[in-house]
Amino acid sequence: MTDGRRTSRRSQAWFGAQGRSGMVYRSWMRNQGLGHEVFDGRPVIGVATSASELAPCNAHLTQVAEAVKRGVWQAGGLPLQFPTMATGETLMRPTAMLYRNLMAMEVEELIRANPLDGVVLLSGCDKTTPAMLMGAASVDLPAVMVTGGPMLNGKYRGQDVGSGTHVWKFEEDLKTGRMTEEECFFAEGCMARSHGHCMTMGTASTMACMAEALGMQLPGSAAWPAVDSRRMETAQAAGQRIVTMVEEELRPSWILTREAFENAIRVNAAIGGSTNAVIHLIALAGRVGVELGLRDFDDLVRAVPTLVDLMPSGKYLMEDFCYAGGLPAVMAELLGGKLLHGEQITVNGRTIAENTESAERFGPDVITRLDAPFQPAGTGIAVLHGNLCPDGAVIKQSAASPHLLTHRGPARVFDSPEAYHEVADDPDLDVDKNTVIVIRNAGPKGYPGMPEVSNVPLPTKLLKAGVKDMVRVCDGRMSGTGYGTVVLHVAPEAAVGGPLALVRDGDLVVLDVPNRVLRLDVDDAELTRRRQAWTAPAERHTSGYAWLYTQNVEQADRGADFGFLRGSRGHEVPRDSH
Repeated sequence: MTDGRRTSRRSQAWFGAQGRSGMVYRSWMRNQGLGHEVFDGRPVIGVATSASELAPCNAHLTQVAEAVKRGVWQAGGLPLQFPTMATGETLMRPTAMLYRNLMAMEVEELIRANPLDGVVLLSGCDKTTPAMLMGAASVDLPAVMVTGGPMLNGKYRGQDVGSGTHVWKFEEDLKTGRMTEEECFFAEGCMARSHGHCMTMGTASTMACMAEALGMQLPGSAAWPAVDSRRMETAQAAGQRIVTMVEEELRPSWILTREAFENAIRVNAAIGGSTNAVIHLIALAGRVGVELGLRDFDDLVRAVPTLVDLMPSGKYLMEDFCYAGGLPAVMAELLGGKLLHGEQITVNGRTIAENTESAERFGPDVITRLDAPFQPAGTGIAVLHGNLCPDGAVIKQSAASPHLLTHRGPARVFDSPEAYHEVADDPDLDVDKNTVIVIRNAGPKGYPGMPEVSNVPLPTKLLKAGVKDMVRVCDGRMSGTGYGTVVLHVAPEAAVGGPLALVRDGDLVVLDVPNRVLRLDVDDAELTRRRQAWTAPAERHTSGYAWLYTQNVEQADRGADFGFLRGSRGHEVPRDSH
């Protein structure tokens, strides 16, 4: 039935089996109209799609899957599409991050349990991309990522508006009377003009770029808008390429090396990417046994300027970025400055240097040069330490207010984001522009799931007084579309007894980003007394997935993965039950 070369394929343990087992596997597949010839030993390619109408960013992936399948057929493979869950940040409560690890588990087990030789991963919204990469890395079969692409630029009254970023701006305008309810209602329909994920450099766009920078996505494919025909062209090309990757046995473990992660970290700095990339890259590195820590995200980016002028740090959007040259133009610039490992292999079998040697830059205002950058070196993500975050915290400098990067002010403490929102509009709220708003119990275990709540809106009374920004400190996350002087991912979190749990109203908080310090100006003896009086919050979940999550999730500095999912479990063929 098969030749000697093809019987070694993993899928042939199913479709090449003799007797009853082989008959079961082949005959049931043939109820879909597949002829016997497709079981001749050709590569069987899984097309994993997170398409879902509950995840608007991913809703169009059904069409993208068809393009991938065309490519697989053209290259002589057998494409088999299967669904995965979709972790859409826009609708899921309490947060899509709660389910990233669950999706990664599902992707991993679906790939391993089925007769697949390789897989194409279709993702869109924030957590679907890292979840799929994590799952595929833990199986280590040939894999290619295809992200769904950003939406077209939002348009409102003659100006470009960015998804997410303008949500915060419009909210402030509404609270201060610069915008009416009717205008706001109209504006919200102007932000999402097409299929696709956020067109700002939010987490979805960032993680698409990270997949490309790591070498797991075809070069140039991260930025094509979802509705641009070239999005489908790249999807078809990915389908063709995965068949060849199976022949070459080019697996994620070959691509996801320490050098690949260093490249991604520097690219994230250059594009003004989301702080969420820190958590996702650390978690992914843990799946392939690459040592990656918070300090890497500080040490590796100090010499890297922000080259891309995109919201929320700048003014342009992903459509502009794409037509200005996209990620290859950025990576070529970084290679010219010897800031990337050019010899790193990618899914197309070529190196980073080879993939970018012909890259061109068409929008000098959107993608700047190293010698005249949008923002100077050292303005990317900074990693802070101190007695308030002994295991680290992060801040996105390019989205912060420069005058607040060195700040000392009294804390106003809230035990949850909800507690803050209850009083944020109170005209008598005891805060001023120097106050440091502390939001705690929003970490991986405490919320649970570490939601994007850290950049809480400023108190209404201060907005009306003309205050544009304040220092905020939280053990949760912030949307990549957000902005402001917000210290995030404080570790350990308050819910497990981290120092954030010990802060009291009026305590002086010292933020010194240039020196990478976040400190509580309270003596050690007092902190010891407070710790002795502290009691852990009661467990909110005693069963179900939320219980599994809270019992096993690691802290933000470890990627918020489950400890038992670290490492690769391989792709050994499961036992035959027939």
